[in-house]
Amino acid sequence: MKGCTGISFIDSFALKVCHIRRASSHKIFKELAQKGKTSVEWFYGFKLHVVVNDRGEIIAFCITPGNVSDCNKSVLIKLTKKLFGKLFGDKGYIVNREFFEKLFLKGLHLITKVRKNMKNKLMPVDDKYLLSKRGMIESVGAILKERLGLEHSRHRSISGFLCHIFSTITAYYFREKKPSITYNLNVMEMIA
Repeated sequence: MKGCTGISFIDSFALKVCHIRRASSHKIFKELAQKGKTSVEWFYGFKLHVVVNDRGEIIAFCITPGNVSDCNKSVLIKLTKKLFGKLFGDKGYIVNREFFEKLFLKGLHLITKVRKNMKNKLMPVDDKYLLSKRGMIESVGAILKERLGLEHSRHRSISGFLCHIFSTITAYYFREKKPSITYNLNVMEMIA
């Protein structure tokens, strides 16, 4: 895995092991997989939580059952262990004030969009720009799922499932063209 550059993006992706209607009869992951919900649909399986830097390189990842929330403290602690600077996430990563301050004291500033029922807060222009570039991690997920075949429902063992995930992430690691953002500090100073 590559290192942190001070600008990181976090997101989670559903890893379906079977159709939600067949969840009760699924035997291979019976003790491990759980029903979860994405913004689009319900699924049965796992979640892959991924942190990438501004160059599109995977810094950290974690596999959890499908029912684990994005803002789960133990998952976030594992993922942010070696991070510093700014971490951009979607609304699912909104954490309580106490945990936010814990991350901030560690040197990590978590930045998310606000929900409809929250008060809007001002943020620096460069943070707003980088938050708008959070779609880059969605591109990483699309490459992992569509081009490298991360998600399929034909696993016959837990070890085969984990081997497939690790080999897919390794293949992404060696990929030459990764989605990245260009962040020019001089341009941001001119805007402000």
